[in-house]
Amino acid sequence: MLDESAKRILDLEGGWWRHASTKESAIRELSGEEPTAYYRRLGELIDDPSALAHAPVLVRRLRRQRAGRLDSRSGRRLAG
Repeated sequence: MLDESAKRILDLEGGWWRHASTKESAIRELSGEEPTAYYRRLGELIDDPSALAHAPVLVRRLRRQRAGRLDSRSGRRLAG
C-alpha cells in the first residue's frame, strides 16, 4: 500500500505541467524534496506493484521511458 507521500509523487509526476512554475520548482513546492531525492524515489516507486495499481498508465509510461534510456545507453557503449 502506498503512503501519502508516494501518492503525492505519482500525482505530481502525472500532472506537474498544470503548475505555473518549472518542474523542479513544482517538485520542491509540492513534494518538499529536492529533485534528486524526488527522482530517486520515483524510480523506486515505478517498480512497486502498489504504484502500478494507483496510476497504471503513468507507471507503464515511466517504465517504458526508463527502458528506452537504458537501451540507448547500452547501445552507445556497445557502439563505442
